[in-house]
Amino acid sequence: MSEANLNTTQQTIVYGSGRRPDAAVPRPGLKLRKGHVGIVVTDPQNDFLSPQGVTWGVVGQNVTENRTVENIGQLFSLAKELDIPLFVSPHYYFPHDHKWEFEGALEQLMHDIKMFDRPGPLDTAGFDGSGADWVEQYKPLINDGQTVVCSPHKVYGPQSNDLVLQLRKRRIEQVVLAGMSANLCVESHLRELLEQGFEVVVVGDATAAAQIPGYDGYEAAIINFRFLASDLWSTGEAAERLAKLK
Repeated sequence: MSEANLNTTQQTIVYGSGRRPDAAVPRPGLKLRKGHVGIVVTDPQNDFLSPQGVTWGVVGQNVTENRTVENIGQLFSLAKELDIPLFVSPHYYFPHDHKWEFEGALEQLMHDIKMFDRPGPLDTAGFDGSGADWVEQYKPLINDGQTVVCSPHKVYGPQSNDLVLQLRKRRIEQVVLAGMSANLCVESHLRELLEQGFEVVVVGDATAAAQIPGYDGYEAAIINFRFLASDLWSTGEAAERLAKLK
């Protein structure tokens, strides 16, 4: 099925492990409005997206199959080429975060494997090239003085950082959402942004998730993206639609 048909009510979902008729789920779509659109990317960091990252053993196959690294990179480039505000919502853990007295399942895992660890909020010692650092090819696009790098979210969603404030201060009302990982931070950001009154489309191949025996985080996320978001696009469709804002 061509990308031109992705926004029809007869779409077949092409992300995930299978192809499912999609006619039963409405597709509100998203008509982009110049000056009110922002691209939001969660956790474009080595621990998720690099073969040296601590989660690569469970997310690497999905990242590779989706071409997630390349697709996120394309969204970054589009933001710069088309002058679309770009927001990064990162994930960092500092020593005081490891003193939490209770955690959910994946919170515990992230702490145990020292995911996204930094020595302190004002200390960047050992940061360059670490699991908490940006993927190398993204650095010129994130560190250009124009990208909004939000304060870190601490669990999965943006309730604990300043993303919503940054979006509202730029009068952003529509969000093109991507990043890592699909069924955790991306989905949590989607849910909170919807509750905050934003229109949100998810770029389904610019994300990925853990896939382990009996648990497919990506498949779970794609289902919920379709149930929740205004639309679900491929990177190619996002590029085509965003280019029309010029």
